[in-house]
Amino acid sequence: MFTVEEEKLGVRNETPGGKTRFSAPSRPRNRRRLWRYGPLIVWAALIFIGSSNVLSASNTSTLVRLVRWLVPTAGDEKLALFHFLIRKAGHLTEYGILALLAARAFRTSSRELLRTGWLWAAFILVVAYSLTDEFHQSFVPSRTGSIYDSLIDSAGGLIALTILWWWRKRAENRAVA
Repeated sequence: MFTVEEEKLGVRNETPGGKTRFSAPSRPRNRRRLWRYGPLIVWAALIFIGSSNVLSASNTSTLVRLVRWLVPTAGDEKLALFHFLIRKAGHLTEYGILALLAARAFRTSSRELLRTGWLWAAFILVVAYSLTDEFHQSFVPSRTGSIYDSLIDSAGGLIALTILWWWRKRAENRAVA
């Protein structure tokens, strides 16, 4: 019989000389890691792609044309404000999702430091990624890097993590009561 510790390390093999050796961990452990961090990496890649010309203001203005068609009486100022608010809401949302995926990955990590400090680790990741994302945008001709957008990104992550933390605390309190 294997102990729990042996299963974490891999398979125990007895050699003819009586020595015990462990083989490499089985694939399920790697699959768990991929399942844990894969969505986070994919979402970060999508943010990176969106930071290129793909989601520049000129390319998202088609939404404004749709609103102009739906509400022909809307003035240019209102449409510009709508476009601005939609773009900033996108910042909040995309980094809120990044924060939740980071929290999901870190809460179930095999590293104790990440498991216990998942909230701060997720927030630090969001802030760091938002700063590097804005830096990346400063090199794209159709985009501009802005510290204000980075603050909006970080706020989106903080809002999502705060809601998650509150929701988990509430669930813990219900379980105790």
